[in-house]
Amino acid sequence: MTLTTLDPRTALVVVDLQAGILAMPTAPHAADAVLARSVELAEAFRARDLPVVLVRVTAAPDGADAVSGRTDAPRGAARPDGWDVLAPELHTAASDVVVTKRNWGAFYGTDLDLQLRRRGVTQVVLAGIATSIGVESTARAAHEHGYHVSLVTDAMADRSAEDHEHSVGRLFPRLGECGTTAELVALLGA
Repeated sequence: MTLTTLDPRTALVVVDLQAGILAMPTAPHAADAVLARSVELAEAFRARDLPVVLVRVTAAPDGADAVSGRTDAPRGAARPDGWDVLAPELHTAASDVVVTKRNWGAFYGTDLDLQLRRRGVTQVVLAGIATSIGVESTARAAHEHGYHVSLVTDAMADRSAEDHEHSVGRLFPRLGECGTTAELVALLGA
């Protein structure tokens, strides 16, 4: 797993680093470590005038905007106020794009693809929580939309190490290139 190339117009997409999700236990990386690495990535992208997209997930209190369909898993419970507030450590910049989603992936039902295409983006770098849910769904859609995909695996985590490792080891190599924060930052500097 090595990152080889960054396109001239590459965007960082940080998935669901918000109060309620950062408060949950994560593996194999602690949520605060994922946040710190994502902040490092965001600062590196901003320093090079490359787009930073901060994605948050939310839902109406009555669940009216929830994705429909039958599932075996119970639907999410009501969330406390502030659950969907982006981590202040991300230091949202005026140039950042903030995308609000109401489902797993950041493309479906949002203007993410439009925002990326308007900026001439051909590659996305993904980080965030949860690896097998929001990040993986966004990676799949990015690949299907024709973007080159890079996945910074030490800047993401899941509810279990097994779920994280399944995405990283089995699915992500089919969707793009995987690497570390240090590798990505080094590519940005090259």
